[in-house]
Amino acid sequence: MMSWQPRDFPFLDATKIVLPRSWMTPLHFDVLVLLVSTIAGLLGSLLGLGGGIIVIPALTLLFGIDIKYAIGASIVSVIATSSGAAAAYVREGMSNLRVAMFLEMATVSGAITGAYVAKVISGHWLFIIFGVVLAYSAVVMFRKRHEQITNPAAMRPAPWADFLQLSSTYYDAATETLVAYRVVRARVGLLLMYIAGTFSGLLGIGSGSLKVPAMDIAMQMPIKVSTATSNFMIGVTAAASAGVYFMGGYIVPFIAAPVAVGVLLGAMIGSHLLGRLQSSTIRTVFVVVLLWISLQMIWKGIHG
Repeated sequence: MMSWQPRDFPFLDATKIVLPRSWMTPLHFDVLVLLVSTIAGLLGSLLGLGGGIIVIPALTLLFGIDIKYAIGASIVSVIATSSGAAAAYVREGMSNLRVAMFLEMATVSGAITGAYVAKVISGHWLFIIFGVVLAYSAVVMFRKRHEQITNPAAMRPAPWADFLQLSSTYYDAATETLVAYRVVRARVGLLLMYIAGTFSGLLGIGSGSLKVPAMDIAMQMPIKVSTATSNFMIGVTAAASAGVYFMGGYIVPFIAAPVAVGVLLGAMIGSHLLGRLQSSTIRTVFVVVLLWISLQMIWKGIHG
């Protein structure tokens, strides 16, 4: 089979996009992107990250796609992850919708702030700071990896959380028990979500890597609930960003379609696995991914 040429794809702007490697045919591209996206969607739904952290490096490094088109496809994948996983998590009662709606106000406000601040601050320092924050979050979560959260912070004062009735329950299929949890430090969580949204606006990435630690560490929510709630939240932010990239012409169906299908498939698989996995396993995998992201951010901040 002959490899593709720019003239074969007139809807792509060859002056902006770097076409995939010369050895690859369109069929190769579709199949490989589908496989990679399925893995990204699986991890994204399990960890609440949206899968974009895997999709973007894969499209740019493995397939030679320009970063702007990769981000456009990634945003579509985040919406697919949120749609595929969040529906199952809401149906199973694992997502906390009250917490999601409460925190989304801060995330959206932070994203608007970050978009303005990005024009006046050095990007190198942003990447370094973001990487350090993620590394610290990973260390704290790793220290909590063997904790079984059955009734967290039962005696801690939580006036905001109690007034808003943020505490809830969920059924843990791994232990076959109904787990009741109490949400605390709602104001701290709101501040951390604003910071997460700011970094999202500054760096153009999903903020699931900060949302999950904020809910897990600060608000003392179970890791499974934090992941499920993050999956619900990231789709709202991504939907707003998708319009900007679509108007700019950076969401190309030929690239975004296999990504969306693969991520949606992986998200649906992950939504069925999350309830059956041990909380310590999810936390450990999340820590590993978090450290990998933090090292990438610090490396990019130092070397540009």
